[in-house]
Amino acid sequence: MSTTIEQVQPKEVFRWFAAISAVPRGSKNEKAISDFLVQFAKERSLEVYQDAALNVIIKKPGTTGYEKSPTVILQGHMDMVCEKTADSPHDFLKDPIKLIVEGDMLHADRTTLGGDDGIAVAYSLAVLDSHSLAHPPLEVLITTNEEVGMDGARELKADHLQGRILFNIDSEEEGIFLVSCAGGANTRTDFKIETEPFKGTALAIKVDGLLGGHSGIEIIKQRANAIKMLGRVLAAVKAEQPVHLVSLCGGAKHNAIAKDAEAVITVEDSARAVKTIETITAALQAEYRVADKGLRITAKEASAVPQVMFTGAVSKGIIDFMMIVPDGVQYMSMDIPNLVQTSLNDGILAVDGDTVSFTISVRSSVKSALDEIVQVLQLCAERTGGSFTKLSEYPAWEYAPQSRARDAAVQTYKEITGKEPVISAIHAGLECGLIKKTIPDIDAVSFGPNLYDVHTPNEHLSISSAERVWKFLVKLLENMR
Repeated sequence: MSTTIEQVQPKEVFRWFAAISAVPRGSKNEKAISDFLVQFAKERSLEVYQDAALNVIIKKPGTTGYEKSPTVILQGHMDMVCEKTADSPHDFLKDPIKLIVEGDMLHADRTTLGGDDGIAVAYSLAVLDSHSLAHPPLEVLITTNEEVGMDGARELKADHLQGRILFNIDSEEEGIFLVSCAGGANTRTDFKIETEPFKGTALAIKVDGLLGGHSGIEIIKQRANAIKMLGRVLAAVKAEQPVHLVSLCGGAKHNAIAKDAEAVITVEDSARAVKTIETITAALQAEYRVADKGLRITAKEASAVPQVMFTGAVSKGIIDFMMIVPDGVQYMSMDIPNLVQTSLNDGILAVDGDTVSFTISVRSSVKSALDEIVQVLQLCAERTGGSFTKLSEYPAWEYAPQSRARDAAVQTYKEITGKEPVISAIHAGLECGLIKKTIPDIDAVSFGPNLYDVHTPNEHLSISSAERVWKFLVKLLENMR
């Protein structure tokens, strides 16, 4: 007999995980889930605020004996990355996430699970809903649009937040407490499309079979980026004969490693082009035989004959940009072993009207290195005929030598497990940096249960880990007298 989500422990947590999974909550589609949280608070007569960015703050007084304890903020984000397999009929705008329990793992049916960061919302609602847990005065802060640039945290005002101790529940490895994170910038390079009448043979090229993944957490695994792979294929063909682009696209999210990309091109000698593509494919498959062994690249005559193609100059500029623009790990940290210091991700390649655009995300825990890579991207754009825009930037969260939040988390973890936790930093953006910019004296630590393959349809959450972290959170709040 299969296990259902209603049977999973702790029931008080997974009850709410199931409830929010029934509400579509992709980034920038958060009105329904934001209103759900407001209604939850009103039904329990809890003080609640919803701002213009749809961030929600819910307040609950301290329990008996904790009335005058320092206020604690529990924080996570309500949005999720919406990725699915090619054969999934799921509509993220209206369909609930279908949850599947397999042994110790919770995952979804061919879509992202939304454990990042639905588990934080579920924990928070379980605490707010409880009549038995001991805790100090609480402010639950659930932000919006974290996955597309942390826009909710960026718009946050300190008006309704009195707490100065922040427990961010947006980490993905149990027993590892994050106390610092990378800053970042999102950029876009645009190429104006100019066309001429079609001639030659049209070939459709497709790159797929890749693992993808979170562009911060998993960039160290050096997986293949489909947009970069497509650029290398196009450059190889262009080195042997003239190439005109007809269409191209790739990736889905700026912070997800692109796992598929495709293009339609025209060439004079299609047989030679196919042979060239087969040669570069074999080389790339050998290159990524360990990191991304599923890499596939196919080329065949296009099913429809286009009427126009990009001019040679525009095609050359785009292909040159795809080839020379950097991607992946650039520098490793000299302070923390095995921590990526600086990286970038070629996240989205799209055609919008008469413009081809590349959205590239840069991360670094060192501001000068971040600025360097942004400048490199600008130079790549300028040298190839593109126009460059820095869309947004968010600050790093710097390590604090003294931290009550960190000390309390470490003490509680040792009390619960008898083990020392790992104090670490992460090569990804956490909202702690932006919240600290808004509230400079905030004292934060980030933790969470074991989540795997986030931002991919293979995302799964360890149920036993979620239960252990719940017990840790309950005890941590109890210790915050």
